[in-house]
Order: sequence, then C-alpha cells, then structure tokens
Amino acid sequence: MINSLPVTKQLKTSKITKNPFVANSSGPNVYVTKGPDAYDNTQRALCAMDLSRLRGLRVLLKPNIGRSAEPGTAVTTNPQVIAAAIDVFRVAGAMVAIGESPIMGVDLEEAYRICGVTKIAQTKKCPLIDMDKRPFVERPIPNGKVIETLQVCADIDDFDVIVSIPVMKMHMHTHVTLSVKNMKGCLWRRSKVELHMLPPVEGDDNKPINIAIADMSSVLRPHLAIIDGSVGMEGMGPSAGRPKELGVVVVSADPFAADSVACELMGTSAHKTPHLAIAAGRGYGVIDIDAITIHPSRWRDWTNPFDRPPNNLEIVFPNITVLDKNSCSACQSTLLLFLQKNANQLPDYFPDQEQVHIAIGKGHVQVPAKTLCIGNCMLKQKDRGVFVHGCPPVASEILKALIDSVNNSV
Repeated sequence: MINSLPVTKQLKTSKITKNPFVANSSGPNVYVTKGPDAYDNTQRALCAMDLSRLRGLRVLLKPNIGRSAEPGTAVTTNPQVIAAAIDVFRVAGAMVAIGESPIMGVDLEEAYRICGVTKIAQTKKCPLIDMDKRPFVERPIPNGKVIETLQVCADIDDFDVIVSIPVMKMHMHTHVTLSVKNMKGCLWRRSKVELHMLPPVEGDDNKPINIAIADMSSVLRPHLAIIDGSVGMEGMGPSAGRPKELGVVVVSADPFAADSVACELMGTSAHKTPHLAIAAGRGYGVIDIDAITIHPSRWRDWTNPFDRPPNNLEIVFPNITVLDKNSCSACQSTLLLFLQKNANQLPDYFPDQEQVHIAIGKGHVQVPAKTLCIGNCMLKQKDRGVFVHGCPPVASEILKALIDSVNNSV
C-alpha cells in the first residue's frame, strides 16, 4: 500500500537553499562505480561523497517508475539502487521517502509492486508516496522560452533534498533520458503530457519538448543524481528498447555533470542531447567533460555504446506509416510495443490497403481514410478509421479495437 507522510509534516516547506552535497565551488565531481552488484555500486559511489550535512534532513528519492515493468527490463529503476540509497542516507542521519508521478494511465501502486520497490519499502519501512494525490503547486519559470509556469507535485516542497534516480536510457524524443529529464516525473498528472504538445519555436530548430525540459530545469533540478546504469536501455527508449547490461552507477551533486558522464559511457555526448546543451548554455549546470572531475580516472574503460533510436519507424516496420503529430513518449512507446508484437499481422486488418496508416498525437488536422487512430488525442479523427481510446491506450485495447472493427464489418 502507498503511504502518506504525516499531515503535520506534509505542511512543512523546505528551507534549504544550498545544496548539502556541495562543499565548495571548485567544480563538479562525478563518481562512477562498476561491478555486478547494483546495491554495492550505489553504496560505494555515495560513500565517496561527504554526506555529513544530511543529518536531520528530509530526502525524497525520485526514481523512474513511470510504468509497470519487471526488474531487469531497464524500464524502471533497479530496486537495489533505491535500497542502497535508503540505507546510506539513513546512516548519514537523513529521513527518507520514495515518490513518483507516473505517466497517464499507470496505476502507481501496481507499478511500485511490479518493479520491486514495494518490497524494498516495506522491508525498510520507507514511505512510498503517490505524488499525484495532492493538488499541484504552480511554480513560475521567469526565463522560460516555451513554458511560463509548471504544475509541480506538492510533495517535493515537503523535502529538503531531492534525489533523481533514473535509468540510463536512449529516448525517442530527447536523445537520452537521465537525471535532468527524470524530474519531469515531478510534474503533476497530465501536465507532463503538455510538454509534448507545444508548437515549434520560430527561429529555433530544436524540438519544443527539449526546450521545455531546459525551461523546467531552471526551477526543478535535483540536489543529487544517482544514475542507474546496471541495465540500461538502448534503441527505442524510454520503454520499447532493448535492455543493455552496463553494470555502472553514476553519482554527482551536479545532475548535468552526471548526465554528461552517463552520455559518454553510452557512447554519445551531452552536447548532442538538446535539452542538456540548451540548459547548460544558460548556466544551469556543467556538461563539458574537461571541466568535470571524474572518479576513478579509468572510468572511460567502462564505455559501452548504446544503439540509437531509429529516425524512421517505417524502416523498422515496412508497409506501415506512422503519422505522429505532437504525441508524447507514453503513446509512442505503447504503439511501438504493439507493433513489435503485431506488425506482421496488422495488414490482415486492412486487406485493401498497400500501406497501413497509424496516427497518434494531438496535432492532426486530417488523416487518410481507414487510419488506425490511437489515443484520446485522436478523438476528433475517430470517424476516419479505427479509433482506440486511452491516454495512452494499452496494447491489448489496440488489438481488441482491430478485432471489433473486423467483426462489425462482417
């Protein structure tokens, strides 16, 4: 069962203005550990830092549990990484809780249980928080380029320290998803989706979602990043890619520095990751590897390049055209998982079409006749073919809608 913190403590507002993990301004330090045991890797990386300032503070662990997935699939944070963080911070004298706001349509209590976090929390008597339960807090973004305010989960203001614990993944929209982007899971309910539906910025070739994440990071940055690279995800992340064993953990009080080192270990660069490059250019963090002190010095020996997401889904799925206008990663991932299992059978449901059209996203003015329209954002186009409701719909609902369409036409 998901716990709530005592009401008297829920009303407490953080008074910490300085990052307790940063002892000086000599530049960011990043700690990388390598080994077969995720708990041990996390513990060694954290214990290399000065944790003395944590005594008496309230620490929120923000993992990546946006979906329901078994441990080891690289969709959600390894529960042993979370377990080690709980133990290390408690030894340092902190009070620890775990919180998440999942993607739309996900039952968080089920997700916590399936990914193994409920068992860890129960064993260690650590509170689990559904951060969508309370009303949001509106937070202005004074220098935002595409967003002016955020609807932030109120729980984060009850804590002195926020720790982002993402999985090391490639991402279909943002190149990678690491500790900076993981904070998007602190946005309340459906407001996360709105970052995917922004119009293009005139004179800026970057995707609006990347600019929006950079805007978000101006006011919503973690105090500490613990990047779970025990099993990462290459290809079509954040949930439809392939697990890739790396056996590393990356820790830093500068989330941008941590993400930059993680990018290098994945065989790419933070400078090729638009949201990181944009935000670093504004001065929110450091991504230049030469300006980061990385421990140990042999860390590059552990580089293991990740495959990139494909640029064109038609290459992966011949005879299928995906029409994507301002969809979110949740809907796209659902579609990709569906196609991985059912792409070969899909033409059977559209026997008179050489090319099967599938549409997702909110930006469509018109789609071809007999299009498979997926998700509530396609509601206005539902009469153009087969419509599948949901935000996002589950793969079984897509298949059911196709079967129903055949039965109704007989």
